[in-house]
Amino acid sequence: MTSEKESLNQPIATNSTTPWWLKIWQEQKENIKVLAIALSLSLLVRILIAEPRYIPSDSMMPTLEVGDRLVIEKVSYNFHPPATGDIIVFEPPQQLRRYGYAKNQAFIKRVIGLPGDIIRIEDGIVYINDQPLAENYIAEPPEYALPNSFQVPEGQYFVMGDNRNNSNDSHVWGFLPRKNIIGRAIFRFWPYQRLGEV
Repeated sequence: MTSEKESLNQPIATNSTTPWWLKIWQEQKENIKVLAIALSLSLLVRILIAEPRYIPSDSMMPTLEVGDRLVIEKVSYNFHPPATGDIIVFEPPQQLRRYGYAKNQAFIKRVIGLPGDIIRIEDGIVYINDQPLAENYIAEPPEYALPNSFQVPEGQYFVMGDNRNNSNDSHVWGFLPRKNIIGRAIFRFWPYQRLGEV
């Protein structure tokens, strides 16, 4: 006969088994926590700081080619406005959404005119405030003209593709509201042969 003290130290047999998912959780708890933190940080970076983008069309050739992959930063325009020459990614304005473009169908173009600028296009030359814009990034000058000067309204931008004769841009649909700008293209990470700043 065993004493009461001895019986307290002996394990009691049970019929229940630990569920499989609890075993996995107990074994992988630390790995799952690290993965959850990494995914959360990645999501925060994408929402607030930077995100990758793919170039689907040739409207920015020769600067950007179909298939290029870029890093778009989203922070700098919180501290200063876009500048002439910046390459930006933006949501299509209302004028384009009327033609079936979805809100999440991003565009990429170059900022040409800032709020208050007076713009005209004549003989293949873009003029800003009566000064010709030096454009060493275009393959060919525009074959169209906007000879009547117009002023870019406050809170709006005039944007154009570098492939001037094959770009659905402000010369077609008008001004881009500041609120539609997602961010600025800063770096091409693919293809690796063309890796570098944009």
